[in-house]
Amino acid sequence: MASRGWPATLRLVRHAESTGNVDADAARRAGQEMWTTQARDPDVDLSPAGRDQAGELGRALAKLPAEEIPTSLWASPFLRARETARLALDGCGTDWSGIGWTVDERLRDRELGVLDRLTGAGIRARYPELAELRMRMGKFYFRPPGGESWVDVGQRLRAVLDDIRDQHQDENVIVFAHDVVVLMFRYILEGLDEAAILEIGRKDPVRNGGMTTYRSNGGRLRLVSYNQLAP
Repeated sequence: MASRGWPATLRLVRHAESTGNVDADAARRAGQEMWTTQARDPDVDLSPAGRDQAGELGRALAKLPAEEIPTSLWASPFLRARETARLALDGCGTDWSGIGWTVDERLRDRELGVLDRLTGAGIRARYPELAELRMRMGKFYFRPPGGESWVDVGQRLRAVLDDIRDQHQDENVIVFAHDVVVLMFRYILEGLDEAAILEIGRKDPVRNGGMTTYRSNGGRLRLVSYNQLAP
């Protein structure tokens, strides 16, 4: 049986700025324990600045060479990811009109369980034992009650990659998802370890609207660029 190949290109995009990002940043700066977003995490939408970011991303994607235009788009079901994809595609013109969509729950953001909407200060104040456990274990393996660790996210992404390889060998694929999803794709695709991926996340966090690109070369996907923003 022939060995399974890879897409010709794989692009990973973090959603543009969301109202949840804005609320969370404001809560942290104010030293609050919790941010006030009322929507469920899957229903958090883009901020006005995020909608502009998505439009700029679309104008940048429209400049891709014809041989790299994606034929398949995969997206997290969370609104902020789907809206980023939709607004970006609006700026891509007719060359992208035939792209096929797959909305897959395995690409959703990491579930935080009882820590949902809490800042670091809030976790320490309300769940001191969990804060201590998280510090001792490290966030890569720490799983909050009702939530997921980074490793849990990686396990579902391995299955997504298997499906992408089965369905889109030698094609161009673009994925719209979340920051931890992008980092864990890097962890898997590049064979990184815990320390390496946490260092990347610390030094160069995945930015809203940032795109990471891989290209097939020598029987594997190789990193071309990371965290690239539209001009």
